[in-house]
Amino acid sequence: MYILIAAVMVIAPGVDTILVTKNTLSLGTRAGQYTTLGIAAGLSIWTIVAVLGLAAIVAHSIVLFTTIKYLGVGYLVFLGIKSFMAKNTFSFEMDSSENNEVMTPSIRQYKKCFLQGFLSDALNPKTVIVYITLMPQFINPNYNVNLQLVTLGAILIFTAILWFLILVHILDYVRIWLNKKKVQNIFNKVTGIILVLLAVKLALESNN
Repeated sequence: MYILIAAVMVIAPGVDTILVTKNTLSLGTRAGQYTTLGIAAGLSIWTIVAVLGLAAIVAHSIVLFTTIKYLGVGYLVFLGIKSFMAKNTFSFEMDSSENNEVMTPSIRQYKKCFLQGFLSDALNPKTVIVYITLMPQFINPNYNVNLQLVTLGAILIFTAILWFLILVHILDYVRIWLNKKKVQNIFNKVTGIILVLLAVKLALESNN
């Protein structure tokens, strides 16, 4: 039951899905994979927080929760504006082993993809609500609670990695058509608007 719920939560469209989609279509499969690893790293942070017993503190501290929340809002707005204003999504490096130019994104761009995935989850305090409200329902207090939290967190992270890697490979099949300059410009602007709208939605949500 928990695996099913985790799968539904991961597959449901949100910021992570948008980032993976955007980076994969713009920079290729490897960029989507780096974004996925960043998302997993962000979820790992909240798993560690939960195991250390800080999840409840974050969830019930209005100041701390709100601070993290608006940092996340600001970051989403930044990504949205950056995507909307983007004109050329690519930054290519030369392959010194051949005479031809190879259209390959730079390592710096891959690192940015990882950072985007990481920050989108690390700065999303709503993630901690999952640990507070959902996971306790699947924990047996008669056994090692921390071990159970780690296990449940690992299942969520593994499910996210599996789904987004599948999504990356699906997107790679349609990437050639979507990489036309005109289509990219439209996609960047739509993505930018969606990210800003998600930021507004997050900002207006109640802390409860």
